[in-house]
Amino acid sequence: MNSSKIMKYTILSFISLITLLQACTPSAEKNGNGIPRLDVIPVNTMPVQREEVSMVIRSSGIFTTDDETYLSFKTGGVIDKIYVKEGDAVKQGQVLARLNLTEIDAQVAQAKLAYDKAVRDFKRAENLYNDSVATTEQFQNARTGLEVATRQLEAANFNRTYSEIKAVANGFVLRKMASEGQVIGPGIPILLTNGAGANQWKMKIMVSDREWAMIQPGDRASITTDVLPGQTLTAIVTRKSEGSETLGGSFSVELSLEGNVTGLAAGLYGKADIQASRKEMYWKIPYEALLDGDAQSAFVFITDDGKSVRKIPVEVARLEKDVVYIRSGLENVTNLIVTGSAYLRDGSTIEVIQ
Repeated sequence: MNSSKIMKYTILSFISLITLLQACTPSAEKNGNGIPRLDVIPVNTMPVQREEVSMVIRSSGIFTTDDETYLSFKTGGVIDKIYVKEGDAVKQGQVLARLNLTEIDAQVAQAKLAYDKAVRDFKRAENLYNDSVATTEQFQNARTGLEVATRQLEAANFNRTYSEIKAVANGFVLRKMASEGQVIGPGIPILLTNGAGANQWKMKIMVSDREWAMIQPGDRASITTDVLPGQTLTAIVTRKSEGSETLGGSFSVELSLEGNVTGLAAGLYGKADIQASRKEMYWKIPYEALLDGDAQSAFVFITDDGKSVRKIPVEVARLEKDVVYIRSGLENVTNLIVTGSAYLRDGSTIEVIQ
């Protein structure tokens, strides 16, 4: 047999083999969407039902006290001396800062001179009035001038008194916002102090609008901080802000720590878990049923007929260790795919196993 006949025989044999294999291979079954139906995937399902849940609100914040005070001078001037620095302990009534009194003393002296003149004018007018030389109007004008000069002297002495800053309570200096020799205006903060010596610690946290609505005064909270490792502090919600405090729309909540807490300092960070008393309706599903998700949205597979699946989006309310709370997306859903989600795609054929 020559080589051309051998090659022709070989090609015919190969074609016959391919035809035989195609005849023995079953055609791929297709589902209603035209997608080839592969192997049936076994899954577990569970019924879904909304339930009333009391959520734990988690946030972080800073420790502070309920008596933080910005201290400033009553009048403007040049700062002559600041006697404390940040972190110093102070006692009630202690002088913390003082203005240069040159200008203020001059104002007091000027008011005193005007007062002395008004006293002399009044006495002269009174004598003349008693001798029927001065008129009633002149006497009354002199008396009014004395009263005006008296009030001006009182105001000058008052301003001189508040040219010094004194501690309003025992505590600590949190911030120093000016320096000696600086020209300062009236009312501009110089120092920030608190009464931490009384151990009246609070924590201020920021929450979203939805979380703010769930939290109520009196709700219990637990707080942890890195500066007190191994300790869990108890607190209670004492105040909610009545308006947004940031451009992002966050609201503040104030927690008051219970008991005599030591070892804290203003400005330290901590984490708080608040047990919200107000309950809301959520779907609670296993963590394994969630896919392609984050803290706000995700997807799940559901089945309507027990034979095929659909992939739908859901809104996540909160992620826990083993449980996910769903806010919306599971309306009119009866059966949720719990296991086998990793092998599914939209339209996959399934077999529900018990």
